[in-house]
Amino acid sequence: MSIEVRNLLKIYGEQKAVNDISFKVGKGEIVGFLGPNGAGKSTTMKIITGYLPQTGGEAFVSGINVNENPLAVKEKIGYLPEANALYYEMYIREYLAFVASVHKVKDAKSKIDEVITLTGLTVESKKRIGQLSKGYKQRVGLAAALIHDPEVLVLDEPTSGLDPNQIVEIRDVIKNQGKNKTVLFSSHILQEVEAICDRVIIINKGGLVADDKLSNLQQRNKDKHVVVVQFQEVVNRRLLDTLSEVTLIEDVPISTFKLHTANPESVRKQIFELALQHNLNIVSLQSENQSLEEVFRSLTN
Repeated sequence: MSIEVRNLLKIYGEQKAVNDISFKVGKGEIVGFLGPNGAGKSTTMKIITGYLPQTGGEAFVSGINVNENPLAVKEKIGYLPEANALYYEMYIREYLAFVASVHKVKDAKSKIDEVITLTGLTVESKKRIGQLSKGYKQRVGLAAALIHDPEVLVLDEPTSGLDPNQIVEIRDVIKNQGKNKTVLFSSHILQEVEAICDRVIIINKGGLVADDKLSNLQQRNKDKHVVVVQFQEVVNRRLLDTLSEVTLIEDVPISTFKLHTANPESVRKQIFELALQHNLNIVSLQSENQSLEEVFRSLTN
């Protein structure tokens, strides 16, 4: 495993910021790390990257114990912290050359050109960092995290400050990096997590509350299945009241209904039978899963 956390614990005074959490992330995985503000996400990421010591438990990166050999871990990791600390008086290329020298990157000039292009910094590449917008400063931080071609990327709010077009561009960068790297990233933009990740880890009040594929999490609450049916004809809602196992019916424009149920298979079958009995034409029939936002709120409220 590229990242492994075992019974991780971090205590500040009497508060457990991280409370006995364990998880693994393998190579080629892009995993969303979610939780409300103060849940312990950034603390966990700082421990994994060797920037903060834990109170208990262990963290490993590429099989290396972070506590025992933090410098070796930093060689394996590209880290974009939430507080993206940059030298504002330096030019972009100057700063990336400095970071490359710290990591002893061979052919640094070529690598700098590569990450500038990759992160969409070309237009601004001749400016001082202090002259950049927040979004472009975020890109500089991402470029610095990628400069030494790390095996593992730990990204804390990587799309913070970006406009919608920039978010799409950085999303593509993260997805491409995830093909041959391990990526653990946090975000408050849940649509981004849905677009990038297959797997999600959610923590709340320092504790692990979910670690599963996104599709499994969306199916977890069986009482929140929704079957959406659209008819070609105008259909009286009372006709749908005859369906068993439907707990709620929502009217949607153009002869469309959302049927809430704990048994979507049974409801779909009943809809077909109803259409045959009353000579109705079904335009579409599909199931909706919970959104990640609904899953997140149900697990962290």
